[in-house]
Order: sequence, then C-alpha cells, then structure tokens
Amino acid sequence: MLPVIKSFEKIIVRVLVVMMIFVLLLATVELAWVIIKDVITPPTFLLEIDELLDIFGLFMLVLIGIELLDTIAKTYMGEATDHAQIVMAVAIIAIARKVIILDVKDLSGLALLGIAAIILALSIGYYLITRKTAAANAGTHDPTTNEIHPDDSGHCQ
Repeated sequence: MLPVIKSFEKIIVRVLVVMMIFVLLLATVELAWVIIKDVITPPTFLLEIDELLDIFGLFMLVLIGIELLDTIAKTYMGEATDHAQIVMAVAIIAIARKVIILDVKDLSGLALLGIAAIILALSIGYYLITRKTAAANAGTHDPTTNEIHPDDSGHCQ
C-alpha cells in the first residue's frame, strides 16, 4: 500500500509543479502589464505611490511563488532538506511582502506590534533551525553546553 501512496504523491506533486509554473507565468505577465500600463498612463514615466505599492506587491508575490515552486521541487521531488527551514523561509518572504505593501496609516499600533512579533518569531525560528541544521552537518551537537564536538580524528562528524 505504501508504494501506491508514494506514487500517488509523486503524481500530485508533478501536477502541482506544472500548475505552479503556469500561475507564475500568468503572475509575471500580469506584473509586466501593470508596469507597462502604469508607465504609459499620463503623466508618462511617473508612478504614484499606490502604483508603486501595487508593483512591489505583485513583484513580491511572484518571488513568493518562485520560492514555493522551489520548495515543492526540493522537498517532494528530490533534495529533501529540512522541511521546517523551507517553510520558515517562505513565511518570512510572505510577511516581508505584506510589510512592503502595508499602508501603516490604516493600522493601529497594536496591529503593527503584532506584525513585528510575527517577524521576530519567524526570524528567531529560522535562526534556530538553521543553527541546528548547521550543527548537525558539522559534528555532534551537545545541547547542554551548546558545543559541537569533533570525532577522534579532529574532524566534525
């Protein structure tokens, strides 16, 4: 039964990759259209703040899509690295997009503090996961002393 599930999972992942490529292509075309439309609309070659925010938002959306595509490809179709690290990186990019297109005039101080807390939590989580992964790749990690111990030959395991 397990081989059937694995085969089914591979088929679904391949379909998702194809659909994600199509969505990224459409999003890139949409971004190009928005840029062209905003640039040729009078006053020509001058962009308003709201137009810039729309462009940056779409640009970041395409980047998030690329990161998701990369995540799907690496995680499910080959070089499976630490899943948590990949998810954290995508989350950081997504919240960065939100911050870039955010209109702070419409938000309360509490909402801004909440966003700051999310960014801080994601950053700390990403740091800890990356550190754990680096320690695991470099040698034996002792969590009580936070040291990495080399093997008898002087090399890290």
